[in-house]
Amino acid sequence: MLLKGSCHCRAVKFRLQSQHPYPFNLCYCSICRKTAGGGGYAINLSGDYETLEIEGEEHLRIYRAISDGLQSPGQRNFCGECGSALWLWDPRWPELVHPFASAIDTPLPTPPERTHLMLGSRAAWVRVCDAPRDQRFDEYPEESIADWHQRLDLEK
Repeated sequence: MLLKGSCHCRAVKFRLQSQHPYPFNLCYCSICRKTAGGGGYAINLSGDYETLEIEGEEHLRIYRAISDGLQSPGQRNFCGECGSALWLWDPRWPELVHPFASAIDTPLPTPPERTHLMLGSRAAWVRVCDAPRDQRFDEYPEESIADWHQRLDLEK
């Protein structure tokens, strides 16, 4: 599926191909919550890094989070003009890019269930609104984004 996205001020626009476009993975870790989570969590999608095309690249900034005293190799790309979180790219998985669902302008499919992860890091003020089929994890689940889409026969 072709995903098109942008920041709020539209200084940065991007597009990429995704075989896994369902926004199902709600991450409650402090990094996602503070850099991209309006509801106390952020939702990452998965895409093919080789297909990522960017307009307005000069407006991009990168944040590399500190966790347990170490700087993450993961690069959180955001707009330097308006601050919108756009995508995460990590050299440990160079073939993947993880755009934030909040930056996607293309209509996304509604997931039949959601995965709530990193609930052990959830802020006390955040209420988890889950449905009966949703899964909950204090840390990361073993099931990847690709595995979730495959299990539910949702690959595009």
